[in-house]
Amino acid sequence: MEMDFEAIIQNIREDGSDETARYWLEQIKEEYGSVPLIFQRMSEKPEVLISHLLYKGSVTQLSQLEPKVVELISMAVGAALKCSHCVEYHMRAAQSKGATREEILEAVLIAGLLANAAVLADAYRVVNGSCDASCDLSGVPGSQTKD
Repeated sequence: MEMDFEAIIQNIREDGSDETARYWLEQIKEEYGSVPLIFQRMSEKPEVLISHLLYKGSVTQLSQLEPKVVELISMAVGAALKCSHCVEYHMRAAQSKGATREEILEAVLIAGLLANAAVLADAYRVVNGSCDASCDLSGVPGSQTKD
């Protein structure tokens, strides 16, 4: 779907939202082999699906990044958010755009690294800043505190 907004809007007006949503889902299935569940549910309210896909298209198709990189980033974010369906969908999309197994694994490693760092940073902030005496670990067996 090329991002000629005026033409897209005109087609939606001519075809209607139900037919447009149905057509776009067929295009997704043809390109990626399946339709993600989120798109299937959104299609129950075609205006929601259409607005989401227009937004997605404007972000991805107008991006300065190569399409393969966009899909690798999307896959990594899905992995960090623990969305296996997102990982699977964007992995297939990345592969269709030329991503190698090694690139996919590297993206997952980076996602894991950042997700792990986010968990640690959040927990350390709580321990260091928000805790009162209830977070004092000095009396906990096995804890090692430096004086």
